[in-house]
Amino acid sequence: MSLPRVYLAVNNCFASKRWTVPEEWIRIIRKWGIRYIEASADVEADPLYCGPDYIRKWGLEAGSAARRYGVTISSMYSGHGTYSTLGLAHTDASVSRRMQEEWLKPMINVAANLRSRFGFFCHAIPQTILHDADAYPKLMTKLIESLSYIAAYADKQNLPSLSIEQMYTPNQPPWTMAGARELLMHVYSIHKAPLYLTIDTGHATGQMRFLKPKVRHIALALRTMRDQGEIGKTWLGTKNAYDLIEEAAGGHESIPMLVRKLRPAIRDEVEKHPWLFAEEEDGDIYNWIKEFGAYSPVIHLHQTDGKSSAHLPFTSECNLLGIIDPRKVLTALAASYQREQPWGLPPTCKEIYLTLEIFSGTSQRPREILDMMRRSVEYWRRFIPEDGMPLEQTSEVIEPVEEIRKPGWMLPGNQMGNR
Repeated sequence: MSLPRVYLAVNNCFASKRWTVPEEWIRIIRKWGIRYIEASADVEADPLYCGPDYIRKWGLEAGSAARRYGVTISSMYSGHGTYSTLGLAHTDASVSRRMQEEWLKPMINVAANLRSRFGFFCHAIPQTILHDADAYPKLMTKLIESLSYIAAYADKQNLPSLSIEQMYTPNQPPWTMAGARELLMHVYSIHKAPLYLTIDTGHATGQMRFLKPKVRHIALALRTMRDQGEIGKTWLGTKNAYDLIEEAAGGHESIPMLVRKLRPAIRDEVEKHPWLFAEEEDGDIYNWIKEFGAYSPVIHLHQTDGKSSAHLPFTSECNLLGIIDPRKVLTALAASYQREQPWGLPPTCKEIYLTLEIFSGTSQRPREILDMMRRSVEYWRRFIPEDGMPLEQTSEVIEPVEEIRKPGWMLPGNQMGNR
């Protein structure tokens, strides 16, 4: 299978609440030698916050400014607004319908007019449903139907691609590789309209907290509960599993005896609620890229220490303890195309936009923000010197990168939080 062409893009989320007019952030980003920009809804382009009339006006202004500066709005993406709600998975059908009709459709329309890709994440599963073995599958069926409808709508608008972001906690599926594969296949099977995945380099930082409990975990939970009056950090999944531990720990039987008694019941809870648990492979971002890179038209890039998704820049200070290496990203992406492709997924992508999605801190000074963005662009330009170059050619231009080693590792200001 032929490899895709790759492009370096920048998400304008760093400009949120600072450089909010399209002409401003386009001019700033263009100075860094970037010709492809992802426009975030957080930068004054949210239909529910701003209203439909303003969004249409915004689309015209963004398109005009892009032409003046010789750039392309390569994609549009949702931001914190839709991330903070149950959205499409809301327990009230009127709210999920509003998200579909008054947020997703208007954004798709604007993106289509700009000939831009569109990506989003706008749902979450509440705890009561997450732990209900009957209610959860029903809600997921409705969510998949909604996603397939949106995919079909986007396809009719001739949108270049539609993507959903991968997450890293049980209440925000898809968060495991198996779950992501199943979701993409189910959505595609209904209308044959593709929904792709947006891989985010910080979104493999939570799965290791939600592994299936083994014997040693059950024993640890019992011992901690007995000694400290609380279960601690052991992940057991359902409320019923936690209740079993709390009740058993109050008795006088030995821990080994209690483990033997409780293990079948805990295992039964795991088998009834498989969506609450990850595999160890899900906690490695490079596994995600190898598995789904060919189905990710947009890949969000930011530095991470592997423990949180703080959307850090690719500065020497952050790279010192960061786990995101451009060489490994590009190698894993190539591996995704070289493997046998699973049946039932949409067509593989011919173009991949590697998009810097770096957050600015609330207390950061403007010049600091622009400096960290410029340095991050320069860092990645070493590996993608030309936009649209075939992926196989990136290996020919990769050279050893000497990083400035500085003591300590600090976040650049107050980060806006994980996403």
